[in-house]
Amino acid sequence: MRHGDKVNNLGRTKAHREALLGNLACQLIQHKRIVTTTAKAKSLRGFVEPLITKAKDNTTHQRRIVFGYLQDKEAIKELFGTVAEKIAGRPGGYTRIIKLGYRPGDNADMAMIELVDFNEIYKKGEEKGTAKKTRRSGGRKKAAEKAVEASPAAETAAPAEEAPSA
Repeated sequence: MRHGDKVNNLGRTKAHREALLGNLACQLIQHKRIVTTTAKAKSLRGFVEPLITKAKDNTTHQRRIVFGYLQDKEAIKELFGTVAEKIAGRPGGYTRIIKLGYRPGDNADMAMIELVDFNEIYKKGEEKGTAKKTRRSGGRKKAAEKAVEASPAAETAAPAEEAPSA
């Protein structure tokens, strides 16, 4: 029985699965998007996102940890260089999975997985360099308090500014 087992084994042994995900992650980092089956894309997202988070902290220790997963020096350079620079302000959610339909040969469900910050089509409306804040803890209360504090301060500051100019 596999009660509570949430790992998709992808029909492979542990060593084969780790090698597969490591190779897919290297290709994703180097090419910024890859086309694969939906099951592999979903497993890859859980594999590569923690590695991208580690890349934000560019230290020798973090590079060695990530190298243990990827085993590719070029992918490590790309991850800690170009990719880390672009995702520095993003709190998570570095990848996007887009379903593409079914593969003609064996009818496998296909998907494209890509790094979010490298897709220029979806970024047209956003300003470059700014990241949207996603934490919602106490947002309304803080905004209401700032509005209350700002309005009396603006009223008291306005007459003081008019006095010297008159």
